[in-house]
Amino acid sequence: MSDDTPWLTPTQRYAWMQVTGVITQLPAVIDAQLRRDSGLNFFEYSILAGLSDAPQRAMKMATLAQMANGSQSRLSHAVSRLEKAGWVERRTCSEGSRSVEAVLTDAGYEKIVEAAPFQVREVRRMVVDALTEEELEQVSNAMRKILLVASPETVRFLDETFYGSGNVPPE
Repeated sequence: MSDDTPWLTPTQRYAWMQVTGVITQLPAVIDAQLRRDSGLNFFEYSILAGLSDAPQRAMKMATLAQMANGSQSRLSHAVSRLEKAGWVERRTCSEGSRSVEAVLTDAGYEKIVEAAPFQVREVRRMVVDALTEEELEQVSNAMRKILLVASPETVRFLDETFYGSGNVPPE
């Protein structure tokens, strides 16, 4: 058996370890901040934030799962918790389909308005303000390239959400 594995160089391994450090540490820090300041976890915050930006504060559950980067099962459990808190309701889509959508209640909107300033400050502290504008653009471009390999559907979803259908972000 020959070993033709293209092993990482020390520089490549160091870069990979930096990426894995960010992947594991940043979500934990953001989650801890959200729990401390608002009692929400990051997934729940993502759900509320996504609904707050949606037309009529409503979104099909399948789309919401994609937007929040979670499975439909995980989303269903989280929405159940948010329903118990009075922040989200489920209803059959008005389009006549059998789809179910999540709807942000007025209390849920108040919750996201309360939580957002703390979360934005933490994102700024941890990412945006730690980088120059040029570095932030480089990170964004690099993450997009990685996502194109790991999850092209996520890139399509983000491009459509932020730049509209058929458009792509500026290079």
